[in-house]
Amino acid sequence: MTLRFYGHPFSSYTQKALIALYENDTQFEWRMLNGETPEHGASLARLWPMEHMPVLTDGDTVIREASVVIEYLDLHYPGPVRFLPDDKKAALNIRFLDRVFDNYVMTPMQRIVFDFIRAPEARDAVGVEAARTLLQRAYRWLEDTVVRDGWIAGDFSLADCSAAPSLLYADWVERIPDQFASLRNYRARLLARPSFKRCVDEARPYRHVFPPGVPDRD
Repeated sequence: MTLRFYGHPFSSYTQKALIALYENDTQFEWRMLNGETPEHGASLARLWPMEHMPVLTDGDTVIREASVVIEYLDLHYPGPVRFLPDDKKAALNIRFLDRVFDNYVMTPMQRIVFDFIRAPEARDAVGVEAARTLLQRAYRWLEDTVVRDGWIAGDFSLADCSAAPSLLYADWVERIPDQFASLRNYRARLLARPSFKRCVDEARPYRHVFPPGVPDRD
């Protein structure tokens, strides 16, 4: 059965799921979502009316939301890298960290980015400031949580798949302070991980569309 994957290389949530696919060299068929392939967008709308990427199909089975895609792969297409441990208590912590990165890093980062897309008269300065404050609060908490080497919950996991694109883009819009050395080093380790490095390299041709502009690094 052919796995079909709907997403875009520059999308943070697409990258989150791609990391899991690349970690275990899971074979799949790209369904690129862009202006050149409107038929893929139409298929996505039928599969998921919210029209949010990524979506994975496995025959007649439709898997929506990046975290669920990763758990599905872990269950049905397991490889050398497992993204959740069998121990349910340990798995709870990894799911918690996954939610931290999605809700408190990825979400405020996207609020800042989307504000750049608005017409100047529709900008939300108060909302952007609140998003920046939330990011700094998250950075502070993560600085006390991440380890000095290795991965955030021991072995590479779902939490790291979530952390990688979250921290990549968040640092572009609200730089992680230099004093948070553990968090900055963790971000660097994620960028060096071959699966995520592949995602970052595949997304390079699209950097010009990043509304706030891309810093000359990473």
